[in-house]
Amino acid sequence: MKVPYYKHNAWGLVLTVTLLFGTSACHENLLDPVPVTSISEATAFSTPAKVLAQVNGLYGQFSSPSFYGGRYLIFNEQRGNEFSQNDGNNSTGANVWNQSITGSGDFVNAVWNAAYSTINSANILIDRLDPSFSVVEDAVRRSYVAEAKFIRAFSYFSLVQTYASPYVQKPTVAALPLRLSGETSGGNNDFVFSTVTDVYNQIIQDLNEAEADLPATYGTALLNVARARKATAIALKTRVYLAQGNYTKVVEEAAKLVPTTPPYQYTSGSLTHRLEPNLTTLFNGSYIGNEAIFTIPFLIPTEAPALQSALASNYLTPVIYLNPQGIVTDPVFSSETSTDARKNLVITNTSGQKLLRKFPKNSAPFTDYIPVVRYAEVLLNYAEAAAQTNDLPRALALLQAVRNRSDATFTFATGVNSREELIQTIRNERRIELLGEGFRTHDLFRTNSPLPAKVGNAGTAPAIAPTAPNYVWPIPSGELAYNKLAPR
Repeated sequence: MKVPYYKHNAWGLVLTVTLLFGTSACHENLLDPVPVTSISEATAFSTPAKVLAQVNGLYGQFSSPSFYGGRYLIFNEQRGNEFSQNDGNNSTGANVWNQSITGSGDFVNAVWNAAYSTINSANILIDRLDPSFSVVEDAVRRSYVAEAKFIRAFSYFSLVQTYASPYVQKPTVAALPLRLSGETSGGNNDFVFSTVTDVYNQIIQDLNEAEADLPATYGTALLNVARARKATAIALKTRVYLAQGNYTKVVEEAAKLVPTTPPYQYTSGSLTHRLEPNLTTLFNGSYIGNEAIFTIPFLIPTEAPALQSALASNYLTPVIYLNPQGIVTDPVFSSETSTDARKNLVITNTSGQKLLRKFPKNSAPFTDYIPVVRYAEVLLNYAEAAAQTNDLPRALALLQAVRNRSDATFTFATGVNSREELIQTIRNERRIELLGEGFRTHDLFRTNSPLPAKVGNAGTAPAIAPTAPNYVWPIPSGELAYNKLAPR
């Protein structure tokens, strides 16, 4: 997927609209690549094919190497406690791992820029495809706007989790500039920061509106994972509400995708979501099966992330390796008698370091598909919310389903005998199941937990208390330089 070019001019986003894919108005042709051609903004929305190309461009930007195409997920693992760092070079994120990165750091600015560029593209699309727009049929127009709102919501959710106080800690403090209109020229830099609550409210509003107008399915398995659908918006809402500690709403949304009793499986027409029974199939580098709800596929080798951004190269080269005091100590991974299939996702190198091999393509081109939302996560979100709302039998059944996918004969005999024990066991299972997929730091944030101290070949990283100024990333220096209304 090709990323449109954006240039910062005094922090305003100046758009150069790029025709990314020559396609018909039919959804099924979205991922058929053709050579890139630069066109004017006026021309960019002049035909159904060009409008669809702009929709596709949103996914291309979301999959930027600085964002969900690689680095952003790695940073969320480096800041947590599941990985140790081999390399002391800041270009590989040593300052992210040891919690010393500042507002002038390249990565702090790069993630912010990538997210806001994606948001600006979504805003432009939403603005242009207003109800008077007639180049495409109205139902198609609404579905495109819904996709843009989904991408905007996901981007804002990523920003508010990274640069703002966690919702469970300080929901009323300033968080981010909430930009909801497209910018096609520079200069509109000064923007008041909205509160954490306001940002979350906008995210939920976007996702609710997206769910209403998104299609239930597309025509191919690839499109069903690469583009937003109703189930995609619902699944992301379970993640957002979990971050807010709004467990009743997590249950309400998850119940749309998860039946009341096993086997847990969601069906909409020809589409099915369920746990993939074979982990080897799930982590084969190009999985688009039933467990995938939203995935970033890298279809063109030249557009896959480069060495420093690819998940495989960071985990297997390795830049970071599994922390000997992290979740790898759980019996699932550490016991010689463990029959859990997830044990086979951890290998040991010649230096004795344990490495994660969920992403197996450790040589260029790094074309591993990136699982952004999986059905397993929805089950775990539901399980934790059910336990929090005292539906302990349902919580245990959902937890058991996730465990039995990888260990069919396992039964939880301990850690499930009280509400508090069950919540902790579910959170532990989450660490096992989602290891390396970019969840750990945000899970610590939403539970108001410190970032634990770590030791690695690159030195030591101190524990960071939730009240510490560097618990979340600072507002980037670029935003502070050009936005006079940014909090200081």
